[in-house]
Amino acid sequence: MNSLGDLMQIYADKYDLNELEGMKETAIPGVWFYRSSQGNQRQPFVYQSGIIVMGQGRKHIHIGNQPVHYGPEDYLVVGVPMPLECAALPENGVPLLGLNINVDSTLLHRLVNELEAAFFEHAPRSKQETCGLSSVKMATPMLDSCKRLMVALHSDLDTKMLGESLVMEIVYRALVGSEGHVLFDLAHHDGQYARVAKVLTKMHQNYSEGLTVQYLAEEANMSVSAFHLAFRKVTLESPLQYLKKVRLNKAKELIQLEGLRVSDAARLVGYSSSSQFSREFKRHFNMTPKGSTH
Repeated sequence: MNSLGDLMQIYADKYDLNELEGMKETAIPGVWFYRSSQGNQRQPFVYQSGIIVMGQGRKHIHIGNQPVHYGPEDYLVVGVPMPLECAALPENGVPLLGLNINVDSTLLHRLVNELEAAFFEHAPRSKQETCGLSSVKMATPMLDSCKRLMVALHSDLDTKMLGESLVMEIVYRALVGSEGHVLFDLAHHDGQYARVAKVLTKMHQNYSEGLTVQYLAEEANMSVSAFHLAFRKVTLESPLQYLKKVRLNKAKELIQLEGLRVSDAARLVGYSSSSQFSREFKRHFNMTPKGSTH
């Protein structure tokens, strides 16, 4: 069978995606195809939670003081949305190609319950010192699953009939892989990781509101000190640093993609002072908000 990167290129050829710069959802809900011919220098992004599969090219991620590198036939398990800095590097004149697979919570809970019922003693346990992002070299079963998903995407009928089951298989492979504990921890609502993940969802939904650490700790049903410690273990950021990065990344999207004025974008993401917004934007992105529109 072709390499995973070859299968992704065949998909791009079939569906006229050779000019795509970014992501486009496939015919399988929650599965997104990624392509970039030029890549990008190191810059801030927010990685959404899910399973990220790389077919071609390399990415270098910097999160806190922990670098994460991944390339062809590697995958990442992203437990929670992570503000980070990422450089994307095409290799040998071919574009970066990959998949982002959302992990449906209903599917995740069903698989975790079945796995724990089948062999609970082997279920991956929490690694509280580990942040919510890790890279894994694909073992043969995971690689085969990803290849079969790409082959199915070449056929509309295969996509319709097999897509859902192939996604389930990939989530299963991730669960029993070396970073499966990230997904197990997400499924366990009473654990600290799951509590932080719940708060992160609220932060991404309500970033424009005046969220305080006290309020977020209450949402997690934790003391402020325990919440602050748990939050930093998961994200390598303080809650307020994380919230600031979420707001700035959202503002950049509003300015670049929706054409909003700087003052309007600042207000919509929760800044009452345009000058403070501009200072923090420049510090974060190394460019002014107006410069990001060019």
